[in-house]
Amino acid sequence: MIILDLQDRRPIYEQIAEKFRLLILSGAMPPGSRMPSVRNLALELSINPNTIQRAYMELEQQGLIYPVKGKGNFIADSDDIRKISRHTYFRELSDLVRKGRDMGFEEDELVYVIRDCYKEGEND
Repeated sequence: MIILDLQDRRPIYEQIAEKFRLLILSGAMPPGSRMPSVRNLALELSINPNTIQRAYMELEQQGLIYPVKGKGNFIADSDDIRKISRHTYFRELSDLVRKGRDMGFEEDELVYVIRDCYKEGEND
């Protein structure tokens, strides 16, 4: 489920949190489902359990998972995830538009590219 990139400059806990974030926001891990236990995932990935715990704490702070004492961590409610997903998407889109503007793209060009990408998605 989780594959770490040892060439990646980011800390391992950030990589783990990002992989789970993508799985949760894409719907691959549905709301209410249980996260792998810290111990089992640490054994599977051959890393320190504290690293997994740190990744889980980051996901909890982002509102993507919640702990249940004695039972583990679970995926948060779908409405909350949908809000987080939309917020993340708009932030990423805003960053891309800002980069395009900084590279000299005109507003019309950026709008055209977005419309073109949207239409391509309809044909998939």
